[in-house]
Amino acid sequence: MKAAAENAAPKQRGTPFKPGQSGNPAGKPKGARNKTTLAMEAIMEADAEAMTRKLVELANAGDMTAMRICMDRLYPARRDRAVTFDLPKIETAADLTKATQAIMEAVATGDLTPLEADAVSRTVEAHVKAIEVTDLMRRLEALEGKP
Repeated sequence: MKAAAENAAPKQRGTPFKPGQSGNPAGKPKGARNKTTLAMEAIMEADAEAMTRKLVELANAGDMTAMRICMDRLYPARRDRAVTFDLPKIETAADLTKATQAIMEAVATGDLTPLEADAVSRTVEAHVKAIEVTDLMRRLEALEGKP
């Protein structure tokens, strides 16, 4: 009868491990590569020069797929670029309007794309939030009488 009671015990639900504890602490190390991937890389490495030569020959012969592959490798799609434009110094939250005005003018003149302006605006916003938090901390410390 005891054996039946042990089998009837409720099963554990939820996460069986404590936070920060792995089910396999001696598991795969960071940076470990899949064996199949390593084998394919070894095969490709051995023939990479011949394959590249053939790809270029096909592209020169007018194969559009080969041309696209070559162009993708030679001139990959630009994901990001450094932008240069005049942005006023932001020392207080009040300076935000000057910065956003400069960003809008840069978009209007074509110095920045709208996507680049969005990225710069988010960076400016994060900087302003950091300024506000620092200012609040300083005020709080002054109210509490801390040096």
